[in-house]
Amino acid sequence: MQIDLTGRTALVTGSTRGIGAAIATGLARAGARVGVNGRNEQSVAEALERLGDGDFVAAPGDVATDEGTRAVLEVLPEVDILVNNLGIFGTVEPLAISDDEWRRYFETNVLSGVRLTRAYLPGMMTRGWGRVQYIASDSAVVIPAEMIHYGVSKTALLGVARGFAKAAAGSGVTVNAVIAGPTHTGGVEDFVYELVDRDLPWDEAQHEFMRKYRPQSLLQRLIEPEEIANLVVYLSSTFASATTGGAVRVDGGYVDAILP
Repeated sequence: MQIDLTGRTALVTGSTRGIGAAIATGLARAGARVGVNGRNEQSVAEALERLGDGDFVAAPGDVATDEGTRAVLEVLPEVDILVNNLGIFGTVEPLAISDDEWRRYFETNVLSGVRLTRAYLPGMMTRGWGRVQYIASDSAVVIPAEMIHYGVSKTALLGVARGFAKAAAGSGVTVNAVIAGPTHTGGVEDFVYELVDRDLPWDEAQHEFMRKYRPQSLLQRLIEPEEIANLVVYLSSTFASATTGGAVRVDGGYVDAILP
């Protein structure tokens, strides 16, 4: 399967590192012009140096805010592919999650994507082609006790994707959520070491984390960011023209269900 996104412009939020950077790289490799987004100009400039070859565009701005969203829209007023990847996570004792923390998670993990979809979807529908994706998580379906607020914010994305898919029905635009499983990123390494012995070498720490906290994973390892990116690039292509309104899993078999 040869995916060709030549002539398409994409925006990947939160793409200075981790899954977002892998997605930006994958889309650029397929020929797309890709907006790389982070909260400030410095983080984006450093990411562009790491990403290397590819048609990348600096699109700094904190899209969890109206001001930051406007800054991104000034750089990229129209896109063909929108990947709402920005997200925060962290462990908090369930009854200790404050109202402010709940609001911060929804502003960042949910409303950032809603704002950008509201900005870009009408143009996609007018042009008769577009792809919108929300990077959700296995935690959307299997709510983790150690971070309920994160899980619930990702559950919301499944509903958001389904709703906007209905709004775009018949237009040639597809809208999907991607359920990503436990993935190996720098932030996840920190998270793993919050839960297991910090003195363990990484391979042992990862194994202990999966054994104790994610035992239902069929891969029995963390997913690499490039494996998430592969699905996102496919969903961004013409090959995925009949896939919309879905919650598509790249979770290593973590969610123990036939359907999400």
